[in-house]
Amino acid sequence: MAKYDFVIAVGGAPGQGIDTVGKSMSQICARHGLHVYTYSAYQSLIRGGHTFLTVRISSEPVANHGDKIDMIIAMDRNSIETHLQNVAPGGALIYNSDDVKAAPERDDIQLCPISYKELSNNTDRLKRMLNICMFGVALKMVGGDLQVLEDIISLTFGRKGQEVVDANVGVARAGYNHAAEHFTPFEMQFEKQEPKLAFVEGNAAMAMGGAAAGVKFYAAYPMSPSTGVLHWMAPNARDLGIIVRQCEDEISVINMVIGAAHAGCRAMCATSGGGFALMSEAIGSAGMMEIPIVVINVQRGGPSTGLPTKTEQGDLWQLLGASQGDFPKIIVSPTSIMDGFDTIPELFNLVDKFQCPGMVLSDLTLSMGFTTFDPDTINWQPEIDRGEFISGPVELDGEYLRYAITDSGISPRAIPGTPGHMHVVATDDHDEDGGLISDEFTNPHKRRDIMEKRQRKMEGIAELLPPPTFEGPEDAEVTLIGWGSTHGVISEAAQQLTEAGISTNHIHFKWLYPMDEDAINEVLAKSAYSIIVECNYTGQFARFLRSETGFKADSHIRKYDGEPFMPHHVADGARELLKSKTDLYVPYQEIVV
Repeated sequence: MAKYDFVIAVGGAPGQGIDTVGKSMSQICARHGLHVYTYSAYQSLIRGGHTFLTVRISSEPVANHGDKIDMIIAMDRNSIETHLQNVAPGGALIYNSDDVKAAPERDDIQLCPISYKELSNNTDRLKRMLNICMFGVALKMVGGDLQVLEDIISLTFGRKGQEVVDANVGVARAGYNHAAEHFTPFEMQFEKQEPKLAFVEGNAAMAMGGAAAGVKFYAAYPMSPSTGVLHWMAPNARDLGIIVRQCEDEISVINMVIGAAHAGCRAMCATSGGGFALMSEAIGSAGMMEIPIVVINVQRGGPSTGLPTKTEQGDLWQLLGASQGDFPKIIVSPTSIMDGFDTIPELFNLVDKFQCPGMVLSDLTLSMGFTTFDPDTINWQPEIDRGEFISGPVELDGEYLRYAITDSGISPRAIPGTPGHMHVVATDDHDEDGGLISDEFTNPHKRRDIMEKRQRKMEGIAELLPPPTFEGPEDAEVTLIGWGSTHGVISEAAQQLTEAGISTNHIHFKWLYPMDEDAINEVLAKSAYSIIVECNYTGQFARFLRSETGFKADSHIRKYDGEPFMPHHVADGARELLKSKTDLYVPYQEIVV
């Protein structure tokens, strides 16, 4: 158990600098060597609405935003009214007394009113620096280093000029000093640890993974919550030698990516469910032409436009059914923010080796969350395996057959224009040299041969994909089963249950398709009372797992309200399912944004 585990939340309206506070707090924690996980709940509005950002700070690595809130920085009255009840006993509420006529009523927490008019000397009438002033108060109460905050302010606002930097530093100091004089600091204080850490957003982690994998072409049409990949790629492209294109729609995106990959470079794109729907036909063409590409789908609530700023694990069957017909493809769902970094190079090696599309299933929880990490533990130069890839002159033993029928299903792939390797690539089915089967007549024997050749790749892929991970005692009373982004929250829930006397283990899936039935059933056989945990209404993974392996879970915990699981949601659900012997538990979301 971590000796320090503290949660700060910031509530307010869009435009009040809430993200600045969250980012700055994360930077300070990283420089203190503390671990951070952030989650931002917000509305699909430019102005108006409500935003609630949660920053969990711990002496040990954390992979979810936790079960409690120790301190809230309320930027407006709405945040007080909505979230006062969510502060844990013994916690604190920081608010601007200039805007609040009656003090909030809670006698089990510390109320920390500040007069921004006084602390800013009434010079900032628009309250543009209220967030920094309140942050100064919060920093003092948790024992953070003011000098680190001042350094971060200089980095953040330096391009706006020294006058802006000095003004922000001034209100930060005013808030910090005011807290020292008027408020009681928390008993548990920040303690610097080694090493200092870096921090990153989930989308940026996948983008960096692409750069490490050797991506040289990236295309996208902005679509929340995947746009952060483009935001990282665009400013870093020139230094990394990556061509980045923002296209007019997702159909253009996927076809550009296929074209770039056909020309020999590693190519990638990212979108969400609605954009992926437009890419579906082209993904099938990549499967037919055996061109390796990577497509990231950052899931949000659906269907249709759905919930643009909320999370869900609702696109699994969409990816399983991407395009018509049968063709080899790989689907993977990262289990943490930094696993997103590692997953991209792993997937590129596989799609290059087996010459097929690869798809990444992330979601808003992972992709728009921030976490800290130790840069020295990251493999910034992963192994790159291009498979049977011909990029220069080679001696031929006979005619070059782009789609030569082999035992593995893998055929040598040559870059267009390679001397002696002329071939046809088209979306119609074809024979070994690329000639369209339907140009003579639809020869059933050739169709069967080429179809079986492609599908033989699936056997090779399944053999290389790791089975699901298993954590905990094999003789546990309860087995929690999850996939993708729920790993961190399920692991913590399993720990809570075990500490409460209910022995619990955890099976988690990252590589979703194809599945090695025997290897997976060997792991699943270790489960006693099994509960599948996922963020969708119909139990998409539960149905898929049963269809692939025959495994039927005893019970299910499902969430589909747009907000991610908290650990106690899973732990409470497991207790209820064990007690009631029903087969479904849907947790109640306490924090409403």
